[in-house]
Amino acid sequence: MILKAFKEKSNRKYINKLLTTRQSNVNSNKIQTVAVLLNSSEFHEFEVFRVYFKELGLNSTKHKIVAFTLDDKLEHNKWNAHFSPKDFGWKGKIKNADLETFINTPFDLLICFYKNDVSQLNLITAASKAAFKVGISSEDERLYDLIIDVDLKDINIFKQELKKYLNILKKL
Repeated sequence: MILKAFKEKSNRKYINKLLTTRQSNVNSNKIQTVAVLLNSSEFHEFEVFRVYFKELGLNSTKHKIVAFTLDDKLEHNKWNAHFSPKDFGWKGKIKNADLETFINTPFDLLICFYKNDVSQLNLITAASKAAFKVGISSEDERLYDLIIDVDLKDINIFKQELKKYLNILKKL
């Protein structure tokens, strides 16, 4: 129990280090590849995003949807990939090769669709090499380039607002 708290603190320190050295690299390049980061205990309708990408005309096969789950025994075929607390070590160390690949892939857009402040999700968001990061949680504003503060159940409002802002920024 005490070790979990120390591990959590070491990961929070690592997140803060990443966020203090982060430089926002927002440009007007068009979006080709999109990644979505979900918390399966909050939102599990991942297919909504696949349909949304098609509506936006984003038809790349490189889109990725990744979910965080506390229960490692869930069906694995629901998401492109999933990860759990056991995939994280001390000081931000990632123990899952798929998750490491996800972090290092330079997606054009990363959508972080979770509200709860979960250090593992924040670590993935902070460490991601995505060019433009969009979130719905205002817990730590340093994580995102754009925050659309809506409830999880308001997915349609989120989709409308995201499309509007991406058009304003000339990314679509």
